[in-house]
Parts: sequence; C-alpha cells; structure tokens
Amino acid sequence: MKRLLYILFSFLVMVSCGNKTQQGNGRDTIAMAPCPTFMSERAMANIHAQCAMGARVPGSDAWRACGDSIVSWFSTLGLNVTEQNLNVKVFDGTTVPCRNITASLNPENRDRILLCSHWDSRPWADNDPSPENRHQPVLAANDGASGVAVMLELARILSQSSSIKTGIDFVCFDVEDYGTPQWDDVEREQEESTWCLGSKAWAEQAVSNGYQARFGILLDMVGGRGSTFAKESVSLYYAKPIVDMLWKVADQLGYGHYFPMREGGSIIDDHLNVNQIAQVPCIDIIPYHSDGPSSFGPTWHTINDTPDNIDPNVLEAVGQSVLQLICNDAK
Repeated sequence: MKRLLYILFSFLVMVSCGNKTQQGNGRDTIAMAPCPTFMSERAMANIHAQCAMGARVPGSDAWRACGDSIVSWFSTLGLNVTEQNLNVKVFDGTTVPCRNITASLNPENRDRILLCSHWDSRPWADNDPSPENRHQPVLAANDGASGVAVMLELARILSQSSSIKTGIDFVCFDVEDYGTPQWDDVEREQEESTWCLGSKAWAEQAVSNGYQARFGILLDMVGGRGSTFAKESVSLYYAKPIVDMLWKVADQLGYGHYFPMREGGSIIDDHLNVNQIAQVPCIDIIPYHSDGPSSFGPTWHTINDTPDNIDPNVLEAVGQSVLQLICNDAK
C-alpha cells in the first residue's frame, strides 16, 4: 500500500479552499453548523459485509462481488454512479484489472468536495510476523474496508440531508495495495511508483475531463484499534488549511485524543496523485504509530487485519469529524 517516507517538508504551501470553510488558527473556536450523527455501527456492519466476501484482491471473485456491492450500495442512495474500468501494469510487469468507482451527490453543482478511499485488498500479508503467512492475501478490514465503510455511511447521511447543496464525489480507488512486496528480492527502480495505481488512472482521467473540487479528504485505515491520526506531511504541504480545520473540528467535538496536534510522517498514498496530477488539494487521514513494528499499526499487511481488530470508537471519531467539517462547509 503506502510507504512512510522519513522526510519532512521544510516549508508548507497554503492553498485556497474556497471561502466557505472558516480559516481558524491557534485555539480559536469554530462555529459548528447543525450536523447529523455518524452511526459507527452501520460502518462496522459494512466492514463485516465487505470482509465476508473474502480478500478483495483485484481480479478475484471476492473483488468482483464487492465492486458490484459498492455500486449497488451507492445506487440505492440515489447517487449518480460511474466507473472507470481498465488494466494496469503492476510491479512485476503483469497486468491486473482496475475498477475505480465514483458516486456523485448533487452532480449538477460545479462547487464540489472529494471524499475517497481505496477498496482493494493487498494480495500478500508481507508484513506478517510469521513467514508462513506472508504469501496469504490480507482480509483488509482496516486497510481498505474501513475507509469505504465510513464513506458509505457519510454518503447515506448526506444524501438524506436537504441542506447539503454542494456537490460531493465519493471515489473508491482500486489497485492501491499492489505495490512491490517486501519479500521480492529483485532490484527495481522507482519502487514507490508501484503503489496507488488506481488513483493515478483516476487523476489522469480527472484532468482530461476538467474535473475540479475545492478540496479532498482521503480515508485510509480509519478504524484500527489504538489508532491516532497525526497531521501527515504531504497533506500539510498541499492542503494545510483543511488539515488544520479538521483537526480543530475533531478537538472541539471531543476527539482530540484521536487527532493529536502533532505532525507525523510523509506518506505515499492515493492523495499524492490527487494533489499532484488532479490538482485537487487533498489531505490523508491515516494512522501514525510512533512505536511498534509498523508506523501504520500492528495489523498492517498481516493476516490479522480482520474485523475483530476494528474499533467502532475510532470509526466514530473519524466519521463524525469529517461529517461536521462538511456540514460546516457544504451549504
């Protein structure tokens, strides 16, 4: 999936995210708009539903079933659903199918917000502590299903709100997690480019289609037990006002423990393609563990990335904070 780069940017670029989002600073209090309640139990149920299909490795039966289910879930909400289907070349030169799914609320409105996550599973648990498990696929309850589940619940709530007039695009990126496995001994140049292939294709198409959004939020691994979300450095570089606003909103809602006011690492993730290719200022909500075997948490790319290691309280903290930010902004 993503890789943690141990490089921090030496400066931050401020980007304009429109005049609807208030620009706070320090410990200023943010005026909170009326906002529905994010139902974490619904998100949890959807994680179980995705995982019940099996590991959603691109090209597998579980992948096909889950993709069809995502389309059906969004369509049931009355959203305008489109797909981008193509083949992409992965790390070893072979090709796999890629299915990016977009569901649009208020598609006629040119003023848009982007919410996104990846929905595929990693083909190998190459970070598992047991060598015998490292060629098994990852069930991906957190690393994939959690972001999709939070998006689906946000889509359900926002599609039922008559006060939300802004256009919102919910994008499920595919083939995010097919990057070079750790056990691959072949020397390869530009290993980082083997990740996030679906979002790269989506971003290139977005440029061709003239797509624009004021800002975007990527949801990646947003349900793991013990997760906290530091301010990711690429997000700060491209979209600092949105990072700062979301972290302040979370703090005011009582979720400051999950969103500490500190900076984490710099991540190669789908938001990099959204920022650099599609030119949409996009932040990444992704866990940062300062200790332990992985900066992304103990279940990352292991066979233990299962629903029993998801914490509904983490889903609630992320979902309610993002929902409140949108309610404050999208009127």
